[in-house]
Amino acid sequence: MASLISRSMTLKNWIVLGVTGLLFIGAGFFALLNPFAATVTVEMFTGWSFLVLGALQAIGAIREKEWAGKLWTLLLGVVALLIGISLISNPLAGVVTLTIILGVMFLTSGLFKLIVGFKLHARQLRWIFVTSGVISLAFGIMVILTLPGSALITLGLALAVEMLSNGVSAICLAWARKSEAASA
Repeated sequence: MASLISRSMTLKNWIVLGVTGLLFIGAGFFALLNPFAATVTVEMFTGWSFLVLGALQAIGAIREKEWAGKLWTLLLGVVALLIGISLISNPLAGVVTLTIILGVMFLTSGLFKLIVGFKLHARQLRWIFVTSGVISLAFGIMVILTLPGSALITLGLALAVEMLSNGVSAICLAWARKSEAASA
């Protein structure tokens, strides 16, 4: 009986994963077709996230009975709240700021992967890390050097690539789960 329930759950899980993967792929293609709208969506989502989380953190700090760390927690909450207000009230400036942050993240990630890659002893892993590092560095340089124009689509394209990647991963995981269910 337990085996039958387990098999039924695995069967349902792979279907849910497969549908989720297809939805991610559909959303990723939609973002690719309109990267500016996807960019603004990412910026607004980030702004509202900072606003809500900053407000919650500030409220939590005010309600805290102990003084230790209360001031810093309140200050960080207010800063997050102000960042959220700034992003929401001026989305285009927010898009440029977030694009700069994304470019710096790609540069940092690329440098880290290069350092790790050159320190690895396994030749196959070394070239995978070095290649990935070069790609990240190139993308970071491209984003930074083409500002402010790159800001109009970069976040949307990054979102599209992430959604497509998540979709493919979910579908692959669904196939693996389906194979597990079939062999059980």
